[in-house]
Amino acid sequence: MMNFSDFSISRLPRILFGNGRVTELPQLLAQYGRNALIVTGQQSFINTPRWPQLTDALTAAGITWQRVSISGEPSPERVDEIVGQFHSQQIDVVLAIGGGSVLDAAKAIAGLLPFGNSVMDHLEGVGNNLPYHGPALPFIAVPTTAGTGSEATKNAVLSRHGRDGFKKSFRHDTLIPEYAVIDPQLIASCPPALIAADGMDAFTQLLEAYVSLRANPLIDALAWSGLQAFAEGFFDAWRGAEPAATHGRACMAYASLVSGISLAQVGLGSVHGLASPLGAFYPIPHGVVCGTLVGKATEVNIQALQARAPQHPALAKYARVGRLLTHKGHTPDTVAQQQLVALLAEWTETLQLPRLGTFGIGSDDLDHIVANSRGNSMLTNPLVLTDDEVRQILIARL
Repeated sequence: MMNFSDFSISRLPRILFGNGRVTELPQLLAQYGRNALIVTGQQSFINTPRWPQLTDALTAAGITWQRVSISGEPSPERVDEIVGQFHSQQIDVVLAIGGGSVLDAAKAIAGLLPFGNSVMDHLEGVGNNLPYHGPALPFIAVPTTAGTGSEATKNAVLSRHGRDGFKKSFRHDTLIPEYAVIDPQLIASCPPALIAADGMDAFTQLLEAYVSLRANPLIDALAWSGLQAFAEGFFDAWRGAEPAATHGRACMAYASLVSGISLAQVGLGSVHGLASPLGAFYPIPHGVVCGTLVGKATEVNIQALQARAPQHPALAKYARVGRLLTHKGHTPDTVAQQQLVALLAEWTETLQLPRLGTFGIGSDDLDHIVANSRGNSMLTNPLVLTDDEVRQILIARL
């Protein structure tokens, strides 16, 4: 039975999806003016032939551009540095081409360039708690990886690393990109390890949104289509053997996009609750956190639901995902749930996703991580996990 409780849908970017859509960027930028700030990673995109092709096309279109780069996960200090550098230069539009870190940094930069203040004024939970009203500069997002879905969200995730670090969002509806340009060809340069981590990030976001406490029929349908695309294309994209890999990359670009849309509307769950302290306190990439934890987190969620809320609709959803991924369409729910857990454990080994101990995390660190995991994502987990249950997830992947 569909759940028609009240729900709201926030606005989306205008979405351009398809191979070669990156060539439309000059025309899109020209709608907003002639002075563009381009935010990229350090090397991934600018070392491909598409970078000179883009810059030549921008010059031919009469667009003046300047470029800045983001290395690793963006910090408040790096965002403030770029805002200070370009605040007085009358930038008309911000273009981000890169992975989720690049898109998040550019989102914050676009929001702050009109004002010139520090992002710490608005960063949730750690900043000065000043309201942000916008407007942001027009922002165009072009992902070159398939994982975070940042091109479809309103939050810029920034980090400061260390034991007292944080991973928090600057969040507002005016930060949503004007355009999300999804060109699956841009994923072709990603190595298998990156495709594995990013793909499991997208999968985790789809699964957690699908079983979220705030789930609704519209986002269920969207998340389910993303899960179908993931099931169809992930391993082909990861293996990289053509021609199947080309279709696999298109599947993953779509799965990542709709994972971003889904999480922005209904929230996430325990994996992302843990990803916040893990990503802040330790040098562990976000996609690796998701990939290494999602199997055990799914198992713990299912066990807790069976014990404390056996009629919860998330159990039927987990079973449906299990049947999708195992291609066993008539399996009883409890069996399908067990098969889902077993399959995710198998994937963790097949994809060689690192254990938490690889990043210096030990048993003495668990209480600190658990205590800092109760952020927004935990609020939409299908049920409230105890500290011991959250600790189980971590112990399994030390």
